[in-house]
Order: sequence, then C-alpha cells, then structure tokens
Amino acid sequence: MASIFPRMLLAASLALGAAGGAHAAKDLVVGVPDNLTGLDPADLNDNLSQSAARLMFEGLYMLDEHMKLQPQLAESYEASEDAKEFVFHLRHGVTFHDGTPFNAAAVKFSFDRAGNPENHLKRQSLFVMIDHTDVVDDYTVKVVLKYPFGAFVNDIAHPGALIVSPKSVQEYGKEVTRHPSGTGPYQFVSWSADTLKLKKNEHYWKPGLPKIDTITYRGVPENGARIAMLQTGEAQFIYPVPPEMIKSLEHSPTITVFNEPSIFTRYVALNNLRKPFNDPRVREALNYAVDKQAFAKVVFSGYSDPMDSPMPPLLGFYQKQGSYPYDPAKAKALLAEAGYPNGFEATLTGGNNTLVQRGMQFVQQQLAAVGVTLKVEPLEAGVLTAKMFNVQKPEDASIVMLYAGWSSSTGDADWGMRPMLYTKAFPPVLANLAWYSNPVTDAAIEEGLSTTDPSKRAGAYAKAQAQVWKDAPWIFLGVDHNLAAYSKKLHGAFIRPDQQFHLTADADLE
Repeated sequence: MASIFPRMLLAASLALGAAGGAHAAKDLVVGVPDNLTGLDPADLNDNLSQSAARLMFEGLYMLDEHMKLQPQLAESYEASEDAKEFVFHLRHGVTFHDGTPFNAAAVKFSFDRAGNPENHLKRQSLFVMIDHTDVVDDYTVKVVLKYPFGAFVNDIAHPGALIVSPKSVQEYGKEVTRHPSGTGPYQFVSWSADTLKLKKNEHYWKPGLPKIDTITYRGVPENGARIAMLQTGEAQFIYPVPPEMIKSLEHSPTITVFNEPSIFTRYVALNNLRKPFNDPRVREALNYAVDKQAFAKVVFSGYSDPMDSPMPPLLGFYQKQGSYPYDPAKAKALLAEAGYPNGFEATLTGGNNTLVQRGMQFVQQQLAAVGVTLKVEPLEAGVLTAKMFNVQKPEDASIVMLYAGWSSSTGDADWGMRPMLYTKAFPPVLANLAWYSNPVTDAAIEEGLSTTDPSKRAGAYAKAQAQVWKDAPWIFLGVDHNLAAYSKKLHGAFIRPDQQFHLTADADLE
C-alpha cells in the first residue's frame, strides 16, 4: 500500500490542478499512530478523532494553538453575574457544507442533541449543566444553566461541543458519523479503515481561506514507518514522534521538529477506597518512592517535566504546590508506620502501547525497591475502557492502580480537576478513577464554578490544588512534551498543548 501511495497523491494533485487551472494542488498528508474512531464530534473520546473533527466542524468558541479562548461561530457573549445565563451573538453569513444556513436553531439543535442522555453520546457530560437553550432570534441564542458554571464558555470550546448540521443528523441518524457536515474550512470526502480525506471548503466564511486544497489523515501504527513517510515526502506532518527518535530528525535540512510543553499529565491513580491505598501514608510513601526525574529520563528520554501540582503549568489557574522528592528511606518509614513494613502486592493496570508499558515497568521497578511488588497488566484500549467505566458502584471497581494520562481540552482548571478529582465524577459519570473524595476539594471545585470572576476562580482552584497535593490520591509523575515533526514547506501547523493537531486559519504549503 505504501508503494502506491505517492502515485495516488500525484493523481489527486494532477486532477485538482486540472480542475482549478490556477495552481498546483496543495495536498497535506498527516501521519498518525491510530485509525480514527468516528467523525461525529459529540460522540468522540479520543484526541486524534477530535482533532480531525475540528477541521470540518466549528464551535461557538474555540481554543487556539496556545489554548487561548477565541470567538468562532459566535462573535461575542454576555454572562449573568451568577454564571447561570449566557447569551451568544452569532456570526452572520455562515453555511454548513450541505448548503443549509448556520443559525441559532442549529446551535439549539446541537446542544439539545448532545446533552440528551437518551442519545447515549460520549460527550453528554459537557452539557449536563444546561437546563435549556432558547432561540432569541436567528443570530442570538440564550443558554440557561441548572446551576452556576463559570467555565461554561471554555466548556463549549471543547471539541465535543462543535456545531453539527441539523439536516445531516436528521437525514443520516446514527450514521452521521460517516456523513459529517459542519461549517469548518475543510469538508468530508471519504473515510476508510486507515485514511480520512478532506477537501477545502470553497464557501468558507473567511474570505480567501483555506489555502490548503486537501488533507489526508493516514493511520500508521509503526513509528519508523511514520518517520520514513516524512523523510520521503509522503507525509508533511507526523505525530507523535517517539521520544527516543527525536534526535534522528533534529538535523534534517527539510524537517522541523516540534518540541513544546503540553498539558498532558501522567500519573498513577490509586483506588483511595481500597486497602492499602485508603491510608494517606501509603499514598505519600509511593510518591516518595518514585524518582520523577528518572521517570522523565528513562521513559521519555528527557521530554517530560515532573508534576508539581495536580494540574499542569499551562492550564488556567494552575498553582505550583511543591514536590515529593525521591526519598526511598522516607517511603519505607511511611509504609512501616501504616502497617506495611514488608510492603505489599498489587496490580498496575494500563494501556498496551510501547510508551505506556515502558512507564508501567519503570513504576514497577521503583516500587520494588521499597518492598512493593507490582504485577503489570497491559490491556487493549477497548478492554481497558470497559474495565474503567463499566462500573456502577465504587465497590465493584476492579482496578486498584491505573497508569493514566489526562489533558483538558477546555483549557480551563475545571476540566483539569473536576473529571478526575470530584466526588460526583466517579465512573461511569466521569473519570475519577482514584475514587478520591474530600469535601474540601469538592467545595473548592464548586466555588470555582460558581462565578465568572477570574480572581475568585483562581482562589478556589488554588485551594483545590493544595488539598489534592496534600491528599496524594495519585502518584504524581510528569507532564509530557508535545513531540511532532513536519516539512519545512508547511506553515501554520501545530500540536496544541492538549495534544491535538491544529491548523491555523491561514495554514499553507509552499
């Protein structure tokens, strides 16, 4: 298949050039490690599929390459002082790819559909705070919440809140994931097992954009094959680049290496309701037992930074808390004090890709030095997801230690803490897989959502971070660097801090 791919690109290029006549086609190929899981933004969990959806769909607001909030299909908004009512003023003259108009009715349709639990869409949790959405006029929409939620605008900047064409959903039903119609700069052409093809939206609302004619996502699981695609020109952007392979690309005259901080945190969630992890001394001991600097070096070849807070530094309202320095002697003393002088046995569960297994094995080796014997359990993504979330009651949870990672695709402290550290976020609702519960943390998270005042929100999240750091529901490991590589002919392509592929509006290929 790889051998015929350049000819396929050439044929597509010639066809587009003949049709347009004015220029040679600009075809961007993006090499990614996995296949897409779908194209319906309200029903996607993985970063890869969400980043593809954001090329076809748009939201009222968006997060740019720096995770800064920007207006998109809305031009402005007003919020009530109690953070319960939000009025959005919409952009005029925008159409969906199927030719139907974008308006307030489409916003209401998208929010109502995604938030309806009967539709069983994966991003329903983004909309649970909405009581109702009202169409004020064609270009004004009012959203009324059940309770104060100061992070609402950031919340709907998440890829799960992109606006879909009501006509496409009504026509295709559940199959809309294979017939996507948004307002974005690129529109759907085809999707097979490992290839998604998009073309430029000739009627995009931003004059003169986009500049790239076609985009092709190719799923290429083998790391070396993705790098070879970039080196031979079969691809113009690849991600992620394995940490140990970055050096091989840094001195290429035709390739730019992308190495930037991310908001993707790595940690081990400890089941706080299950012995021995219900004892805070044990949780503290495990943090002292793991050398975070060595974790960054051994697992990520240095392309990771030790966590110093439950949230990463690039996330809004982050507050540095300190460190759990590597101290095996202190770890052993705390374990003995908690009644485990000879350590204990447990199972560490996680994914089965190379990088995750390397991380789990590192934690296994570190804890062995203080008498804790771990069995490493790598699971395929679907099996792992079922084991994590098909739990109706805390006592039924079978995972006691989970090697995990998280990034906030809202760019806000709310999504950086609430899904994993709030009592009401136990599975299957959200992802509190440490089964952590502290009324101080809960109250601080709720306080942070009760206002839109940045100074009040900052104070609330500072309290939440301090309490979580003290309680140590996780083994705090590190914050990834974003590692990608792309052709020097490509401009305006990035990996956002949440590890999603991002093209600026004026992205171009020479």
